Amino acid sequence: MLESMTGYGSAESVASGVKILVELRSVNNRFAEISVKLPRQLLPYEIEVRELIRSRFQRGKISAFVQLQADDEQPITTTLNAEKTAAYCDLLDQLRDAAGIEAPLTLDNLLRFSDVFDSGSNALEHASELWDQVKAVVLEAVEQLKHMRRREGEELLQDFATRLAEIEKTLALIRSLAGDNFEVVRKKLTSKVEAVAGKDIAYSRDRLEMELVMAAERLDITEEMTRFASHNKFFLEEMHNEESGTGRKLNFLLQEQLREANTIASKSQSAEISQKVVHIKEELEKIREQLQNIE
Repeated sequence: MLESMTGYGSAESVASGVKILVELRSVNNRFAEISVKLPRQLLPYEIEVRELIRSRFQRGKISAFVQLQADDEQPITTTLNAEKTAAYCDLLDQLRDAAGIEAPLTLDNLLRFSDVFDSGSNALEHASELWDQVKAVVLEAVEQLKHMRRREGEELLQDFATRLAEIEKTLALIRSLAGDNFEVVRKKLTSKVEAVAGKDIAYSRDRLEMELVMAAERLDITEEMTRFASHNKFFLEEMHNEESGTGRKLNFLLQEQLREANTIASKSQSAEISQKVVHIKEELEKIREQLQNIE
C-alpha cells in the first residue's frame, strides 16, 4: 500500500502530575532524516526516541517535539516550614532590640524569606522516571502520523490508477494506428522511388521490397508496446505492495515507461501516433511529480 511522506501526528497523556505532549511532522526527503527536540530532563533518551521513529519509516524528513508540563489539576503541595519560621522570628526580634525599633514584627517581614515554605517534590524534576510513559506517547504519535501518511497514500493510489487507465486507453489507440503505419510508409517509399527513377527507368522491385521489409522492422513497435504493458502491470501490482521501498521501485518503473514511450515516438512515422505518445508522456510526468511524495 502506498504511503505519503507528508503528514502530522500528535498524542498526549498525563502521568505522575506531568503532562506529556508529542508532535511529529513529516515532509518529503530522499532518505529518512529524523530530528528530535526534547526537554532537558529527557535528553539522555534522544537516541531511543530517534530509533523508535526510524523503525517505522523508510523515507521522509520527520521532526519530533516532546514537551513536559506540570499538570494544572494537581493539588498544591507547598507546606510551612515551622522551624525556619520560628528561627526567623527570633532573629528579627533580636534585630529589633539591637536597632531599638519599636514597630512590631509583621507578616511582610517574614515573607521576604522564601525558605519558610517547602514546595515539596517537583514532578518535572523526576521526569526521567516517566520514560516508559513518554515512550508510549511517542509510539501513539507515530501511529497517528503513520495513519495520516497512509490515508494520503490511498488518495495518490487512486490518482495513479486513473492515469494508468488513461495511458492503457491511449496505447490501445496506438496499436490500432500502428497497423496502418507500415502501409503509409510503403506508399511513401514507393512514390519517392518512382518519382526519382521516372516511369521509363527500370528499377529492382525485389530491392524495393527488401527495403520495405527493413523499414518495417525499423518501424515495428510491437516489442515496445509489449514491454510498456508489462511495466504498467508491475506498476499496478507494486502500488498494492505492503513492503517498504515502494516509492523507489515505482520511480524505476516510471523511467522504463518513459523509455518505451520515447522509443515508440522515435520509430513512428505517424503524426497521430506521435501526438498520442505526447499525451502518454504528459500523464507519466504528472505521475512522476506525485511519486516524489511516496515513501
